[in-house]
Amino acid sequence: MKRIAFGLASVLATVGMGFAAEPAMTAKTPKGEIYTDMKGMTLYTFDKDKAGASSCYDACAEAWPALKADAKSKADGAWTVVDRTDGTKMWAYDGKPLYTYAKDKKAGEMNGEGVGGVWHMAKAS
Repeated sequence: MKRIAFGLASVLATVGMGFAAEPAMTAKTPKGEIYTDMKGMTLYTFDKDKAGASSCYDACAEAWPALKADAKSKADGAWTVVDRTDGTKMWAYDGKPLYTYAKDKKAGEMNGEGVGGVWHMAKAS
């Protein structure tokens, strides 16, 4: 029984390390390959953000939740961690902070594309 528990713990630890290195996944859509969070929700970028810094807080952050990074997350290649002014951390790709959209209710929805002319799906290709 102890071997099974230890084996399961080893597998779960490995899965956790993989997630830390890959905070998102890709999905093929009619509009091209995009990034999604691990639940399949479309990720977006915001034109008003500066490289490596989010400018989406308060009401903006309610409509556009940040792709959260935990305190131990580390940058890996083009994936970086952005420190937010509220003390939380979020993921960025190529310096662009990533967000989901509150009006996307299920995986695969892309309702945030083009909103206000400043929100865009995070393209993977």
